[in-house]
Amino acid sequence: QVQLVESGGGLVQAGGSLRLSCILSGRTFNGYSMGWFRQAPGKERGLVAAINYGGDSIYYTDSVKGRFTISRDNAKNTIYLQMNSLKFEDTAVYYCNTQIGAIFPWGQGTQVTVSL
Repeated sequence: QVQLVESGGGLVQAGGSLRLSCILSGRTFNGYSMGWFRQAPGKERGLVAAINYGGDSIYYTDSVKGRFTISRDNAKNTIYLQMNSLKFEDTAVYYCNTQIGAIFPWGQGTQVTVSL
């Protein structure tokens, strides 16, 4: 069974940091570019950051540039999102999946709540 499991979210004050992890089970990354997505209440899910299989091509949405860092460990079928200088507007449920096409079934996500 293919499954994505996100973890590492929580409640943090503005300016704080969190590190999210996403583990893929039942498959390997198989060369896919992977991304972190987020969905805030009342908004559509959108791409936050993405990384290609080799880790040498990285994308960030403008609002997180300089604050978030995406990385991956292909041997562990895991991707990470280091989030620093968190802002209230980063509050959302965070998900991972392939950058294009969301090939794997969506996981339950991990809630990130940033308090003022």
